[in-house]
Amino acid sequence: MPMTPEDLDQLARRRANAKLGWYLHTVAFVLVNALIFAMSRYAFGTRPWSVYPLLGWGLGLVLHGVSVFLLGTGSGLRERMVQREREALQRRQDRS
Repeated sequence: MPMTPEDLDQLARRRANAKLGWYLHTVAFVLVNALIFAMSRYAFGTRPWSVYPLLGWGLGLVLHGVSVFLLGTGSGLRERMVQREREALQRRQDRS
């Protein structure tokens, strides 16, 4: 079933907001981790403890990116999977 212009607009806004949220998350990640790295290097000695928050938050950032760009509503991967399922169901229905 084709989408109405309003549906397309709503989906486009939702996808744009999700991507913008990921970009803002990335900026915060870079700025905060740069500060943490500087603190660990210059204020608290040379112990490499700053790698732990970087890895933990980095994993969260990667998962956020996967949810936005690969699995999010209207993403290419999800749309291809839905299309394949539609085609398989259609073939099954045509055989019956």
